Order: sequence, then C-alpha cells, then structure tokens
Amino acid sequence: MAHEKNTRKKGGVGKILLVLVVLLALAVGGALLFAHNEISGNGRPGTEVTVSIPQGSGVSVIAQKLKDAGVIRSAYLFRWYVGQKGAASKLQYGDFTLQKSACSYDAIIAVLSTYAKAETVRVTIPEGTTAIAIAQKMEAAGLCNAKDFLKEANEGDFSEYTFWQYVPDDADAPDRFMKCEGYLFPETYEFLKDDTVHNYVATYYAQFDAQITDEMYAELKKQDMTLPQLITLASFVQEEAGNSQDSNVAQVFRNRLAADSPYPRLQSNTSSYIQSDSDNNYLWNWVAPYYGGWDNIPGNIVAAYDTYSCKGLPAGPISNPGIAAIKAALAPQPNEEAKDAYFFVTDLKGSYYYARTLSEHNANCQKAAQVNKTVNTEK
Repeated sequence: MAHEKNTRKKGGVGKILLVLVVLLALAVGGALLFAHNEISGNGRPGTEVTVSIPQGSGVSVIAQKLKDAGVIRSAYLFRWYVGQKGAASKLQYGDFTLQKSACSYDAIIAVLSTYAKAETVRVTIPEGTTAIAIAQKMEAAGLCNAKDFLKEANEGDFSEYTFWQYVPDDADAPDRFMKCEGYLFPETYEFLKDDTVHNYVATYYAQFDAQITDEMYAELKKQDMTLPQLITLASFVQEEAGNSQDSNVAQVFRNRLAADSPYPRLQSNTSSYIQSDSDNNYLWNWVAPYYGGWDNIPGNIVAAYDTYSCKGLPAGPISNPGIAAIKAALAPQPNEEAKDAYFFVTDLKGSYYYARTLSEHNANCQKAAQVNKTVNTEK
C-alpha cells in the first residue's frame, strides 16, 4: 500500500509539470504569434494617421510615437526589429502618413526612410550661444515664443535622454541661473513648422545627448567629475577660446581648479562683476536684462556666477559650448607653455600669452597692451 501511495504522488507531480509545460508552450506560442502578426501587419486595418517625427529623434522616441498613434502595438518589438534590420540610421524626421494596425514593420521602415516633404525652417546656432539667445532665434524664425521655449527647456520632462538624469533640478541647484543652459547643443537645424515647443527643445537635447558617449561618461567617472561640471568648464573654454587654444585654456582653468591651486578662482571676465557693454560678460549681458537690471539680480546668483569672488566653478554653464570645447575641457592636450600655467591674456591679433606667476602675467599684459596699441594705431 505504501508503494502505491508513493506512485500516485509521483504521478500527481508529473501531471502538474505537464500542465505547466503546456501553459508555458501556449504562452510562448501566443507571444510568437503576436510578434509575427505585429511585424507582418496582420491587424485589422484602421484609419490613416499622421505621425510627426522631430529632428534628432532616436529609435526609442520614434517607436513610442508610432505606438501612441496606434500604428504599432509594441514599441519594444519595433525597436528590436529596427536593430535587427540595422535600419536605425535610415529613419528620417518629418510628417508621415501611416495606417493604424495594418502596416508591416518593413513597410513602416520604408516610409520612415523616405524624406518627408514638410515645411521647415532652418535655424543656425553658433557655438557659445546662450539659452536666451537661442530662444530669441527661435522666436525670430517664427517657430515659437521665446518665453515658452525657455519655460519648456527649463521645466519640461526630457528624461528619455541619458544626460538628463545628471542635470540637477532647481531645488538641488538653487543658485543656478537656468537649468537648460549648456545643454542646447549648437548646430544647424531644420525645424518643422507648427511643431510643438517640446519637440523643438527635444531636438536640441537629442543632439546634445548624442555627443556625450559612453567613453566620455566613463572618463567623467574616472576623474570624479560630474556632467554639469564638465559643461560649465567647457562653456568657459568656449567663451575664452573657441579655437585652436581650447586645450591650453582648458588646462589653465583646470590648474586653477586643482585641489592645491594657489589661484582657486577662475577670474574670467566672461562671468564677473564688471558692468560694461564692451565685455562679453554673462552676468551683465544676459542675466541682468532677464531680471530687469543689474540691481534686480538675486544676490545668490551674482555670488554664484562672479568668478572673481566664488571659488571653483560657478553654479552653471554660461553658454552652450560645442563638442570641441567639451572634449578639451574633459581631456585637454596643452602645449608646454600652458601645461603649468595659471594665467592667460589675449591681444587684438588673437595671440594668447600664458604665465605661471602673477608677475609673468603682468608682463604678458603689457606685451598684449603694446600689440593692441599698434593695432588701434593702424586703424
């Protein structure tokens, strides 16, 4: 009798396993059938819809827009299929007409790989342009209101981009002027007319996101440096150089930022206490007008951006730097003259003079002044 009971127990376990196997097979079969029908476009034909793909959109953004429009049912499956086909680089931006639920993935890829004729506006953003100036350019181009652009750039949700997780919210950066400053990548763009403000901003952010590679993030971690610190430093490199001297200028600033630096302040006129229209001064030229005058700038903002008073980097970037300045700030390759320098000065001919000590710097300032005097005389 004991033997028979044991046999019945074993048989019961076997039946349970068999049921589980059958259920698993059905689930797998159902998933495969869904994937097959989805990829083949075997759903019930629906109405035609227009899907707008912003410039700079990655596959994940495109897949989500297709899903939201009802063209596909699985954004994940579409992303996987595009990857398997190696078609990501072929996908274009613009307005595309597609049919709900009845388009095969191959057909969707074919449509999205054809440049969509749409009314566009070209906007060129030079390297070193500020966020406010970019917003003004967008308004001048007839695309959106400058105030709306800045509001979305500073307050919108752009968490689909990798870099966004490293940019602190305003609550965590109370002395920062604008959250978006530094991340609106300077480039020439073709914007769709009548697109949303969010998509306009996303175009800039998508381009920025594409510039910062995994290798660069790894180097940041190695240096114990944050992305905001890198972009802030790069913005100063952009404003003080933006040319073949990027690495040299970056090295001077990094020397000043070093833990044992005898000169722990950047002391750059590009963001300082100086109130003069002739200087390229972030506080005077951009922050002051935003608040309605110098005296209206919150005291904590002035203190956090005046590089003659604050130690180290200011609270945020002072412009939107290009990739050359960003790379120079991350890994400068200075000449021998700038390797150990703490100072630099330029003359009106575009020459840079580097120095290790204040006395050497003062001598260089006299040299630059003499060159400037000659240039002004020749005029």
